[in-house]
Amino acid sequence: MSTATITSKIAKLQSLITVANLLSALEKTVKAAVLPLTGIVMFLFLWQATASNIVTSLGQFPGPGDVWNQSKILIEEHHAEREKADAFYVRQEVRNAKKLAKNPDAKVKIRPYTGKATYFDQIFTSLYTVAFGFLIATLIAIPLGIACGLSEKVYSAVNPIIQTFKPVSPLAWLPLVTMVVSALYVSDDPYFEKAFLTSAFTVALCCLWPTVVNTIVGVASIDRDLIDVSRVLRLSWPVYIKTIVIPSAIPLIFTGLRLSLATGWMVLIAAEMLAQNPGLGKFIWDEFQNGSSSSLGRIMVAVITIGIIGFILDRLMLALQKRVSWDKQAIFR
Repeated sequence: MSTATITSKIAKLQSLITVANLLSALEKTVKAAVLPLTGIVMFLFLWQATASNIVTSLGQFPGPGDVWNQSKILIEEHHAEREKADAFYVRQEVRNAKKLAKNPDAKVKIRPYTGKATYFDQIFTSLYTVAFGFLIATLIAIPLGIACGLSEKVYSAVNPIIQTFKPVSPLAWLPLVTMVVSALYVSDDPYFEKAFLTSAFTVALCCLWPTVVNTIVGVASIDRDLIDVSRVLRLSWPVYIKTIVIPSAIPLIFTGLRLSLATGWMVLIAAEMLAQNPGLGKFIWDEFQNGSSSSLGRIMVAVITIGIIGFILDRLMLALQKRVSWDKQAIFR
């Protein structure tokens, strides 16, 4: 058999392997897409069938089509409000230019636009609020969890407090947080609105515990061999925590963080309803109070938005866990 023939057969074999790999990848992609799409289609069908049989005091319960129409209206309202804001600033610039033309030494200023917050503004407010509360909770929960996991005495002292406050509802915390913020945060020119701080601290109090508990479990379940090695090497406490404790506990720490973020996002909506922080919770409450024929559809838009954002936040936390985890072969879900 000549060299050319062998080379030709190798090239054909390589092309067949490439085609097989492509078909395998395509099959996996189709399988990964078909099942979720099938579930979504079935959910939409059941939703429409159920909604068509429900009539409320505000009219027909919204189906997928009604929600889609209301979402487009909210987008149009956002663009219209942005155009108003742009026109507002243009008028100020023109007025200031005329004023300076008459008197170059005149003092001019640009006033902020105080128009109605759009749906997308409220989404941003909710994200900012939950991030603030989640960050506070994380900065407290992880060090506390590590301390409890490393020390039996600290755990025995702190565990009753954790178990007592862990099941407390956000609706129970909210009045207390409101009164504390009103009493302590007094300023003529506040940097944060009181409603924002009330919502954020309520979120922090409620999403603190999953991270604390999971961090304790992660630290307490470190492999005994790693502990023995650290003793042989006589690692200092800071080095021991950095090189042994945190890498070993990362999976459970992130499990706690994901649960905490989901809890915080869920709690935030109720907190914003009562604290009147201008986020998605307030949007839902205002639409409920409005009681128009489009209110139910707009509330359903907010419900779906909350769910999608919650899903995206969880995926982001999962991606971060994959990035910082030392075990790159682990399966993350």
